[in-house]
Amino acid sequence: MARVRVLVVEDERRLAVALGRWLTRDGFAVDLAYDGDDGLWRARHGSYDAMVLDILLPGLSGYEVVRRLRRAEIWLPVLMLTAKDGEYDIADALDLGADDYLVKPFSLVVLLARLRALLRRGATERPPLLHAAGLTLDPAARRCRRGEVDIGLTSREFAVLEYLVRHRGRAISKAELLDHVWDEHFDGDPNIVEVYIGYLRRKIDTPFQARSILTIRGSGYLVPADD
Repeated sequence: MARVRVLVVEDERRLAVALGRWLTRDGFAVDLAYDGDDGLWRARHGSYDAMVLDILLPGLSGYEVVRRLRRAEIWLPVLMLTAKDGEYDIADALDLGADDYLVKPFSLVVLLARLRALLRRGATERPPLLHAAGLTLDPAARRCRRGEVDIGLTSREFAVLEYLVRHRGRAISKAELLDHVWDEHFDGDPNIVEVYIGYLRRKIDTPFQARSILTIRGSGYLVPADD
């Protein structure tokens, strides 16, 4: 049985080698690249199941690597590593087409769990505009529309809605939203998710007599895949 192939693009060689050894020990087949240009070439021409991609790289940045991959309609799942923990830095990575991110320093156990989650979801398209339940989202411009009507959302509201729309047709748990829209270290009241779902419904649904975000009892929240 063929092993899952992972490309690690990381310029800190000791970290890259350590990641390679850790993933190999867990059963993956791993290739390493130490700069953005080599990483992009390997991602375009190799048969990989996922990529772990640093942002700050010699040559092409991780941002540019993932941007060029998506522009070429290569939907290889990408887990980005970043030493930059600002919400806009993370938003930029996701807007350009990354599937997930992890802030340095990170736990190898968490990295492995995130990578397995990406592999379970498989390669998904990351188009510039997202459509679901009568809504159109432009992640780069942080713009939400229903038909021709612009809907003003805060950055957090947009992030919650974007995650639900990107995973439309699947119930998303409160814990998953907390992990991906807030972060894994969030230690506030988990009911904050319900609060933001309420904010969104009052903005994107109530004025239009629509139901875009469904509550799935015991599972979480779901945006239907079709209008």
